[in-house]
Amino acid sequence: MKSLTILPADSYVVVNKTVITDLDKSIISMLYQPIIGYVATSLYLTFLNDLDKMMVMSGEYTHHHLMTIMQLRLDSIVNARERLEAIGLLKTYVKTDSINHYVYMLYSPLSASEFFSHPILNVVLYNNLGKEEYEHLINFYKIPRINLREYEDITKSFTDIYKTVPGRNEISLPDIATHTKAPLMMESKIDFDMLIASIPQSMYNEKCFNKDTKELINALSITYNIDDFTMQNLVRDNLNEKGLIDKNDLRKSCRNYYQYENDGELPTIVYRTQPTYLKKPEGDNSKWARMVYTFENTSPYKFLKAQYKGAEPTKRELKLVEDLLIDQKLNPGVVNVLISYVLKVNNQKLNKNYMEAIVGQWKRLKVETVEDAMRLTEKEHKKIKKMLEKKTETQKYYKRSPKEEKLPAWFDKELTKEDISKEEQEELDSLINNLI
Repeated sequence: MKSLTILPADSYVVVNKTVITDLDKSIISMLYQPIIGYVATSLYLTFLNDLDKMMVMSGEYTHHHLMTIMQLRLDSIVNARERLEAIGLLKTYVKTDSINHYVYMLYSPLSASEFFSHPILNVVLYNNLGKEEYEHLINFYKIPRINLREYEDITKSFTDIYKTVPGRNEISLPDIATHTKAPLMMESKIDFDMLIASIPQSMYNEKCFNKDTKELINALSITYNIDDFTMQNLVRDNLNEKGLIDKNDLRKSCRNYYQYENDGELPTIVYRTQPTYLKKPEGDNSKWARMVYTFENTSPYKFLKAQYKGAEPTKRELKLVEDLLIDQKLNPGVVNVLISYVLKVNNQKLNKNYMEAIVGQWKRLKVETVEDAMRLTEKEHKKIKKMLEKKTETQKYYKRSPKEEKLPAWFDKELTKEDISKEEQEELDSLINNLI
C-alpha cells in the first residue's frame, strides 16, 4: 500500500494489546531510547497516557492533539511512529475516508534478558552508547548471585497448603490481556517478484513460494549476506522434482556459499561469547570458577577447536554449533558446556540426536548461565547413572564390573583450590593454553 498523507484532522484510537508494567517503561527509556530516540520514546509514553484509566482502548483523538501536547510537527510524529513500528512496539492500521481513521496498537518491549541476547538490538545499542555506558547498563540489570549451597529449600508446594473442593457453577474463561510482544519486523532483502520471474514457470509449483518459504529465503539472505542474483541461482538449484524448494538443502547451499566466500568461516554468531550480564562475577579463584570463566569467555568455535588441540572443526560440527546458537537460541557459554560434556562421555564425538535431547530439557528449564548448565548436567547424569545401575542389578547374569566413565572435570567435586590434582591442573592448563 502506498503511503498516505496524514493530516492533523485525521483521528486515532490507541489499543493496548498487552500488559505494560513500570519495568517495561524503564526498559523502553534505558534500552530502546538509545536506538529509537527521545521523540519515539515520548510518543510511546504519550499513547500510554491517552489510554488513561481505560487501559484497554482510548477515546478518539485527532493528530492535532498529538501535535499540541508534544509540541512537534506532524512529520516528526510520523517519523517517530515508524521507528516504534520498526522495532516491534507498535502496529498501525488505517481506514481511509474523507477523514482517515487510525488504530495504534501498543505492544510490550523485550525483557532485558531478551534484549541483551538479541543479535541485532544488542549490537546497535552497544554501537550507539559506547563501551562504558553499555557496561553501566549491563551492571544495572545484572542479577546478584547468592550461593545457596549450604541452604535447604523449604518452600511449600501448592498441595501442601491448598485443597480443592467441588465447584457448583461452570466458570467461563474470559479473554484476559497478557504480556504480548510484536515480532521484530524486517524489510525483505530479496525482490521476490524478480526472483520468481527469473525461474521458468515449468520448474516450480504454484505453492512453492508461500509465506513460510519467503520468510526462510529472506532470513537466509540476511544471515549469509546473499544478494538477489545469487539467491536466484541458489533457489533454482534447490527445486526438487515436485517443483518445491527443499528447505534443508537451501539452508545448506546458502551456508556453503557463505563459507566459500569467507574462507570457510560461518557467520559471526558462531564466534560470539557469553553475554556479559550472564557471566559469573570475578574474584573466585577455585577450579570451578576457572572452568566457568573459560566457558564464558570463549566462543563455541574456539572452544571446539581447542578440544581438538587446535585442529579445525568439521563443517558438520560447525553447522551443529550454528543450529544451537541460532535455531535453538542457546547462549554461547551454555553451548560450550554442552560440547564439553558430550565429547567427554561420547568418545570425543558430537552426537546430534543426543545433544538435541539435552537441549530440549535445557530450553524447558530456561537454562541461560554456564553454572546452571554445569550443575544440571551433573545432576541429570547422576540420575541416569543411578537408573542404569539399578537395572543392571536386576540382571543377575550381567556380572561384569561397570566400565570406568570419563567425565568432565566439574563432576563430583567441590573444585576448590585444594581439590586440584596435578593431573587435573595439567588438563585445565592445557585447555586454557589452547584457547590463547
